[in-house]
Amino acid sequence: MNTHATRAIAVLIIMLSIFATIPFSLAQNYTVSYQLLDQQGENAAYTLNIVVSENLLQYYRDKNHQLNTLTDFTRFVTPYAIKPVADCLKQIYQNEEDFVNGALMIVHQMNYVETKSGKYPAETFVNNKGDCDVFSYVAASIIVAGGIDVVLLDYEEKNHMNIGVNLSNPPTEARQEVYKIAHDNVDYYIAECTGGNWTRGWKVGECPDNMKQAAATVLTLENAEEFAPGQVSASFKTLESSKLSLEIWPPIAVEESTVTFRGSLSPTKPNQNVTIYMGVSGHPWTILSTVLTKPDGSFEYTWKTTTSGIYAVRASWAGDKTYAGSTTETMSTTIIPLILTALIALAIISIIIGAIAVVAARHTRQDSLSIREPEPPGFRTSN
Repeated sequence: MNTHATRAIAVLIIMLSIFATIPFSLAQNYTVSYQLLDQQGENAAYTLNIVVSENLLQYYRDKNHQLNTLTDFTRFVTPYAIKPVADCLKQIYQNEEDFVNGALMIVHQMNYVETKSGKYPAETFVNNKGDCDVFSYVAASIIVAGGIDVVLLDYEEKNHMNIGVNLSNPPTEARQEVYKIAHDNVDYYIAECTGGNWTRGWKVGECPDNMKQAAATVLTLENAEEFAPGQVSASFKTLESSKLSLEIWPPIAVEESTVTFRGSLSPTKPNQNVTIYMGVSGHPWTILSTVLTKPDGSFEYTWKTTTSGIYAVRASWAGDKTYAGSTTETMSTTIIPLILTALIALAIISIIIGAIAVVAARHTRQDSLSIREPEPPGFRTSN
C-alpha cells in the first residue's frame, strides 16, 4: 500500500474518532401552561403545566402527516401520549361532563390558524396553534385517555370538524338546546373545539348555529394510536427539572461487534423507563430499546451492531407528576464496515513492514561501512 493511501486511512480514523465524541445537539423540553376553571365559578382556579420532550416531539414530526382519506384523520388521535393530561383533569373534575368541558377549555385557549396538513397533539401543544381538525385531535386524545368514547365529526360541506362524546348521562351544563348525533345506536353529544373564549366557550352538548343542520360523517377511532415511545408530562404545579446522561462505549466499533449505552437519571429513581432512540441521516428516529433504571438511577443497554454507518443516539425519560421529563444530548457512534477494518489492518501492516525495511537498510549500510578494509600506508590512487 502506498504512502498516500496509508495517510488517507490514518486521517479517516482520526476524523471518525473526533466526530464520534462530539454531541450533535442539546435536546430540550417545551413547556406550555393552560388555565382551568373550577366546577363552581368562572375564575381560573388551576394552572396546568404540560411538558413535551424533544424526543417525543421529534417522534411525531417524523411521522406521516398527509391526509389522503377520511380514515387518515383518526391517526392523529394519540390518547396514550396525552394520558398524563387526562389524569390531571380527573383530579379536579369528578364527573364525565365536567371532565369533557375541562378538555374543551384547553383547546379553546389555543390560537386559531389554518393548517395545510395534520398535526399530532404533542406538536400542537408546542405550537399552541391550529385549526378545527387539529384542535379536535387534541380534545379527542384527552377525552379518550380519560376512558370516554369519542368520534370525530367531519362536515365536508362546511369544511369543518368537531367531535362527538358518548356521555353516560345527557349534559346538564349546556346553555342551549342539547345537540347530539346517533351512530350505531349510540348518542354522541356535540363538542365544539374552536371558539377562542375559554372562560365562556362551547360546552359539550352545545352546537354552533351554522353546524346544527349540517351533515356530518362519523369517524370512529379504531385507527387511533395505541402506543407511543413516550408521554407528555403534566402537573398543576411547576415541575422540577430532571437530568439524564448518556455515554457510548466504544464510540467507534466494527460491524458485528457490540456497543454499550449507559447513563443515569437525576433525581435517583429506580424502575423508570428510559427510551433509547437511534437515527441515521435522512431517516426518522426509531426506538432502539426501553430499559429500566437501577436502584442508583443508572441504566445500561448493549447493542449488537449489524450495519456500518454513523448513528445518532439519544435517551429520554418521560418524567412524572413531580419532575419534568428530560432528554440527553444527541451523541453518535460510528460503525466501521469489515472491509474498511481489513484495509486499516493492511495499512498498519504496511507501515510496520516499511518501518522494518528502513531499519534493516540502515543496519545493512552501517555494517558495510564497518567491514570496509583500510588502505595500506602510503598508498595513493593515481588520477
